[in-house]
Amino acid sequence: MKLIFRIAAIGITFIFLLSSCSILDQTSEMKTFTECTFRLLDVENAVLAGVDIQDVQSFSDLSFTEASNLSMTALSGKLPLGFTVNVEVQNPNPQKATMNELYWVLFIDNKEITEGKVGDRLNVPPDGGTAIMPVDVHIDLFEVLTGESADAVMNFGMNLSGTGGTPSRIKLKVKPTIYVGMTRIKYPGFFIIEEEFVSE
Repeated sequence: MKLIFRIAAIGITFIFLLSSCSILDQTSEMKTFTECTFRLLDVENAVLAGVDIQDVQSFSDLSFTEASNLSMTALSGKLPLGFTVNVEVQNPNPQKATMNELYWVLFIDNKEITEGKVGDRLNVPPDGGTAIMPVDVHIDLFEVLTGESADAVMNFGMNLSGTGGTPSRIKLKVKPTIYVGMTRIKYPGFFIIEEEFVSE
């Protein structure tokens, strides 16, 4: 009977050690993630009030129907904008970098716009490996730009995608999270990723 208890105790200790090693490995991988190089690669899939504005250089480039749709939507007091910010992550470290979730806060021209979460796991290979992390954003411009005129809000939407002729500085304040079993472990602070986008 004592032998059985000893074997059980050894087994429990072994499982605990494996679990502890797993926690340390995953925590280390998240720390490595924060030590990667981040670059706001581009903004794509920009849709303003149902109108694709990704390749629009100015408001006059819109068709009559598109311009009418934008104007009518703006007059209704709503102007939904959706776009994707692609973040390139490069890992110069000898260890893999990992995150399970990423909480983010978006700033445009130093104005806090919205916040959200990337829910897809991201693994970045070591030794210069790269991965693309898409950040999907959906906002109502009238809600985030209270007090602005309809024209000013639409111009802001154009500039946001780099199509309005005016540079827009986009900044992401981010906090990664990993899961160890059922436990969420958040990075203790935020770090900043920013870039200026200018239409060509």
